[in-house]
Amino acid sequence: MSESLSAFQAIVLGLIQGLTEFLPISSSAHLALVPLVSTWQDQGLAFDCMVHWGTLTAIIYYFRSDLALMGSGLSTTIQQRNWKADKDGQMAWMILIATIPVGIIGLAFKDYIEHDLRSVTVIGWASIGFGLLLWLSDKTGKQKRHNKDWRLNDALIVGLLQALALIPGTSRSGITMTGALLLGYTREAAARFSFLLSIPVIFLAGGLKIKDWIEQPNQAAGLDTLLLGYIVSVVSAYICIHYFLKYLNKIGMGPFVIYRVILGSILLWMVW
Repeated sequence: MSESLSAFQAIVLGLIQGLTEFLPISSSAHLALVPLVSTWQDQGLAFDCMVHWGTLTAIIYYFRSDLALMGSGLSTTIQQRNWKADKDGQMAWMILIATIPVGIIGLAFKDYIEHDLRSVTVIGWASIGFGLLLWLSDKTGKQKRHNKDWRLNDALIVGLLQALALIPGTSRSGITMTGALLLGYTREAAARFSFLLSIPVIFLAGGLKIKDWIEQPNQAAGLDTLLLGYIVSVVSAYICIHYFLKYLNKIGMGPFVIYRVILGSILLWMVW
């Protein structure tokens, strides 16, 4: 077994996951970059799994009231055999349907994505390219449509775009908010739908990591660092969600785009 992950490394990696999962800057890119640009060993599948479940815990707790309504509404639509019978239930169906593309593509190209696309060059170009697309959507989107205006076609478009987030450096939250902004939704509506859409995606990703973890039981992280990483990711993700939604309309996407372009440029410079 490789050298164990330290408590300091667990805290740093937990913060990276918690703070970047919901910001439009790509959490997978940052976690993948740590062993590539530092002397730290790869944190291992077990740790990746725990911090993903940490962010899932945070998002479920933050939107617990919305999810309760969606769950009740979903039950109503099933009982009445009409997916439009309840507005909250309709949103639940749209979230589930929009998750299908990334699930299919992720399973079909899992090995290629994990081994061939996980490079500094790919992350650098994706960070810049999709960052500029986010800036364009924020500047040109009409931002007149709200949470109540979501339609199935809109959800499917955002769901298809979400599949691009399988490319490291793209950012799942970034590409889904880009799509929603281009469709004319407000920043708040785009972020809220993106966050709700993250729940089944993080759940599926966490499930796949558990499967891989079972198949490769020898990991760098011990039980104590796994728990520490989980707790740090839960707390940091919850704080991130709260303040991102609170200040999004004031700051816009500009700061995140600038960060992405700078990060991508530095990474490409490193490999050149």
